[in-house]
Amino acid sequence: MINLVSINIVRFGILILLQVLVLNNIELFQFVNPYLYVLFILLLPVQIPHWLIMVTSFFMGLCIDILMNTIGMHIAASVLVAYIRPYILGVLIDRGKQDAEISLNFRQLGFERFLLYAVIMVFIHHTVLFYIEVFRMTEFFSTLGRVFLNSFFTLLLIVMSQFIFVKNTKD
Repeated sequence: MINLVSINIVRFGILILLQVLVLNNIELFQFVNPYLYVLFILLLPVQIPHWLIMVTSFFMGLCIDILMNTIGMHIAASVLVAYIRPYILGVLIDRGKQDAEISLNFRQLGFERFLLYAVIMVFIHHTVLFYIEVFRMTEFFSTLGRVFLNSFFTLLLIVMSQFIFVKNTKD
């Protein structure tokens, strides 16, 4: 349990630093900026209570908002994703696996199931984030384009990080 807590604390810090110091300085095609910090919420263990996931997601969003000066946009998107996470997992994962201590990575869930989980969560996160940023429906389609492009590049980074950092269980 202590190992699980320490891993998630380190992951929290690394993803915040990576987001603020590296990814925020990458701007592809003048409006694509990947938000890898959402990976923290995606990878939190299933057995963590729902309220604790929402609180940690709030603090993740708060740290990003403070460091990016975005006034609550990342908090709103992160807390919403944390709120719907158990419902999405309930559809994608068998009840027996939800009660067990499994890691939410593509080696244990399977690549297709993990990718579907990540696509749904990242798309919802980015939709909330970008529509709050624009805060008007006159730019609906351009914002939707930004959502799709940013989601694609964020998912690309998530998949790459899974291939790099998740140990192969067959070894």
